[in-house]
Amino acid sequence: MFNSSDIETFKNVWVFCEQRNGEMMPTTFELISEGRKLADELGVELCGILLGDDVDGIAPELGVYGADKVYVYNSPLLKTFTTDAYTKIITDAVAEFKPEILLFGASTIGRDLAPRCAAWLHTGLCADCTHLDIDLDNYLKFLKEASTLPEDRIERTKSVKLAGADHSVARDLKMTRPAFGGHLMASIICPRFRPAMATVRPGVMKKRENRRTAEILHPNFLLSPDDIKTEVVETVKAAKKLVDLIGADFIVSVGRGISKDVEKGLALAEELANELGGVVGASRACVDAGWIGADHQVGQTGKTVHPKVYIALGISGAIQHKAGMQESECIIAVNKNETAPICECADYGIVGDLFKVVPELIESIRAAKAAK
Repeated sequence: MFNSSDIETFKNVWVFCEQRNGEMMPTTFELISEGRKLADELGVELCGILLGDDVDGIAPELGVYGADKVYVYNSPLLKTFTTDAYTKIITDAVAEFKPEILLFGASTIGRDLAPRCAAWLHTGLCADCTHLDIDLDNYLKFLKEASTLPEDRIERTKSVKLAGADHSVARDLKMTRPAFGGHLMASIICPRFRPAMATVRPGVMKKRENRRTAEILHPNFLLSPDDIKTEVVETVKAAKKLVDLIGADFIVSVGRGISKDVEKGLALAEELANELGGVVGASRACVDAGWIGADHQVGQTGKTVHPKVYIALGISGAIQHKAGMQESECIIAVNKNETAPICECADYGIVGDLFKVVPELIESIRAAKAAK
């Protein structure tokens, strides 16, 4: 009988390894990399769980990023994703092997699958996480850098009250996610049930190679057509051009500072991005105002990016936006207000009107290109 509250019987970190048409999704490698860190902090193994039809060939890829083991489940019934089939396999596997942590990418599949599994397993799920920690010292350091809590309040987060008694959170997964539209950060733990489950946004975690030879395992499992209540008749893919913010080396983002002439501001950002071979991003304010599409949004409620150069045009730098771009290799801020929060994390700050500054930047870039 599976008992999610018998937490002492759970061990190891698991990652749901999403593949589509036999190709591993990039978010999987990001999660394996993060899972390696968590597993090392706990002193346990990192395991991937891979579902599909004849997907053994891609399982060893997970060892490149630190997986110790990969549990592979092959079946023609798993070739096309269905919530019923994937939920049954994953929940049966968790009941058998009892991982203490289970991570999913916050993709369309992960956002469908993770809550269903959590409900079946009677455990907690934290959605759309942007930061994960086990090590208590690392977590306290993160809080001191990313929050405005007083130090004595941060120290008190080392334990919580459970049934009136103090419970140390030293081995609990600390899951941080944006709340209240990205204006606040909430750290959540799941102290009473296992596995602790989280979905993580694509692009939030960095891929880190940690090469080893992963052990490939094929557990016995039961799955029949009767377990699947839906039938996928046809898969239709819509052709839609999306902005690749996560993979871009150069991002030029716009904020409320373009409000006096939105059309011209966007045109300047596009022109500057083209000169750099990059793409245009935006703050949430621009998306909410309808000036630009939601696929351009950077921040905790948009996409988390790590470009070589991030140029912020007229962006104030609210906490939810900074959290989505502050790990860029180089940040350049153009703002009329030298005390704007974006300037705190910028490597270079230009105080001035973006409508005057950007044309000069473009001309300087063109002149530098011509001189080569």
